[in-house]
Amino acid sequence: MANISPRKLRDDLYFYSYQQDSNIPLVISVLASLIERNLARNERIAKNCTWALSKNVRTRVFDCHETPDMTIQSYLERIFRYTRAGPSVYVVAYVYIDRFCQLYPEFRISPRNVHRLLITTIMVASKYVEDMNYRNSYFARVGGLTTNEMNKLEMEFLFLMGFKFHVNVSVFESYCCHLEREVSIGGGYEIERTLRCAEEIKSKQIEERSCSQITRVLL
Repeated sequence: MANISPRKLRDDLYFYSYQQDSNIPLVISVLASLIERNLARNERIAKNCTWALSKNVRTRVFDCHETPDMTIQSYLERIFRYTRAGPSVYVVAYVYIDRFCQLYPEFRISPRNVHRLLITTIMVASKYVEDMNYRNSYFARVGGLTTNEMNKLEMEFLFLMGFKFHVNVSVFESYCCHLEREVSIGGGYEIERTLRCAEEIKSKQIEERSCSQITRVLL
């Protein structure tokens, strides 16, 4: 993450190109770094405190029997490669993860649950942000799950969150700023402000698709 600056991250959120050959969004590396740091902290806590494990049966729905042999970075890149979800989707997914952890403070992100938590939050965030989405069965294949597992995870997550998935402009911007701070801490860059909100990004996507459709018609 040393080669990422707050300005680059902001520009990626502002002007990301949704072409088939687009590079991996910078926000993925930043988000992976945040989650990996959280994982490391939780593992240290778990070693010292037997009560650190979640006793809420419902939140343990994300636990898998075997820990996936894939890094957070690789898993997020895989999701992007096959879904082409834009940067704003990952920011909103980050909002959902944070809300979930606040609602259930006993819940700890761990190697056993992080992959399922990520694919679920990203799928739900994609449905909130994007105009067109893949089916749950497709997200399941991308995430290494069965369709039934994906459907169950989504349903459980919706009820656990109380169906509160709206992310307004100020909330979106505050989380973008938090991601920016994450970058600035690593690179010592000055934090840049005034990030684009989710609604603006969504409008840009619609405009780009419209222009693309018009161009194809003219050709």
